[in-house]
Amino acid sequence: MKLLITGGAGFLGARLARTLLARGHLNGKPIEQLVLSDQFEAPADLRADARVQARTSPLLAQCQALKDETFDGVFHLASAVSGECEADFDLGLRSNLDSTRALLDALRSQSDRGIAATRLVFSSSVAVYGPDPAVPLPSIVGDDTFPAPQTSYGTHKLICEHLVADYTRKGYIDGRATRLMTVTVRPGRPNGAASSFFSGIIREPLAGEASICPVSPEVSHPVSSPQRTVEGLITVYEASRDAFVGRTAMNQPALNVTVQQMLDALEKVAGPAVRARVRFEKDERIASIVANWPKGASAARAAKLGLKPESGFEDIIRQYIADCASTPAALKGLSA
Repeated sequence: MKLLITGGAGFLGARLARTLLARGHLNGKPIEQLVLSDQFEAPADLRADARVQARTSPLLAQCQALKDETFDGVFHLASAVSGECEADFDLGLRSNLDSTRALLDALRSQSDRGIAATRLVFSSSVAVYGPDPAVPLPSIVGDDTFPAPQTSYGTHKLICEHLVADYTRKGYIDGRATRLMTVTVRPGRPNGAASSFFSGIIREPLAGEASICPVSPEVSHPVSSPQRTVEGLITVYEASRDAFVGRTAMNQPALNVTVQQMLDALEKVAGPAVRARVRFEKDERIASIVANWPKGASAARAAKLGLKPESGFEDIIRQYIADCASTPAALKGLSA
């Protein structure tokens, strides 16, 4: 089978690609070609795999050519992140809405040619939820909670959920949208996402660097590890239409934690000296965005597919440490 991952050079896309290549199959069918689409170059280890074809340019620029190809499956992860969308409204529209519409139309052309509809998994976000005077935000959002996004990023994700559902209703694709929780701990440097600090307050201290937390210790939020997130994406792809249930988006499992609980877990796993590298310094812009996010989430539909969150945040930190075992600089703070 031939698969496409948009955003395939990014942290989550590359991890998904490595997992799929290691498995070698989806739904029992061998993976013969994996196309990684991104505006950045794919990691060298992926480009070295004979099954991988990397395409480097903005997704919107690639979609016209995609109309002439046939894909068995697509994981659509490419997106401008929350902070970028707030800072540059047009960038968000172009990267998130225009690109998704163009991608769906490219896949629709496959159906128009009489070829079986492509199965597509769209990575939506917990950012589709938010408080609205007419629709109060519950403390725990579920699959059936009314979405009322309070950021451009969340609005884009919600619109794309409906596009995926409608293209599926028309038979152009076999689409399923799944709302990802905030993924932590992400390696590398901070990105433009307002949620970046959820990784930074763990990643930087473990690397021996100071980290600033821009929100209060009481802030609570649903998170997930990279491993569980990738497992969730694959499970949603492999689920039958009946098992997925309907066309509305499904929440991914969440570990609901406060910032204080995250830091307590860091101290438990890595020690008080590592924890001491985090200090609180409120950033009003980030704090105001995060204040409109859910404090926790449930995932009843995902649970029926066998998906579940980690048992505690210590497990997420230990996973990150294990992932970085071959990268000494990422963990130099542990031995300092």
